[in-house]
Amino acid sequence: MIKILSASLILFLSAIIATPLYAAESEPVPFVMQLTRSGDNYGHRRAFMQIDKVLSDLGESNLKIVVVAYEGGIHALLEENEATSQLLTKLANRGVTFKACRISMKAWELKEEDFPLEVEFVPAGAPEVIRLQMQGYKYWRP
Repeated sequence: MIKILSASLILFLSAIIATPLYAAESEPVPFVMQLTRSGDNYGHRRAFMQIDKVLSDLGESNLKIVVVAYEGGIHALLEENEATSQLLTKLANRGVTFKACRISMKAWELKEEDFPLEVEFVPAGAPEVIRLQMQGYKYWRP
C-alpha cells in the first residue's frame, strides 16, 4: 500500500513540476504601448526595461508587443539616444516591434536615417494605436 502511494505521489509531483508556470497559448497575446512624453529618457528607458522584464517572466512566444512613439516620445527611438538605443535593439531582437510617427518626425525635423533599422514608420501615431486596438491588441500604459 505504501509503495502504491509513493508511486502515485511521485507521478503527481513530476506532473506538477513539468507543467510550465504560464501555459503557452496557440497565438501570442498582442499588446500595444504608446510613448508620447517629451524629454523623458528616464521614463522611456524604464518602459523598455518593463517590456524586457515582462518578456522574461511571461515568455517571448506568449506575447506580441508593439511600441508606437509619437509627439515627444519619438526621441526614445532615435539611434543616438544613449538611454534607450541598446535596449531598443535588445527588445527588437526579442520580437518587439517599434513604430515611429511620420507627423512627429516632421515636427521634430527627423529623418528615417536618424532611427535604427529596427524602427518601422507609420503615417500617424495616435491612429496607429487605435487601429491596433481595433485589431484586438490590448493597451499597455508604461
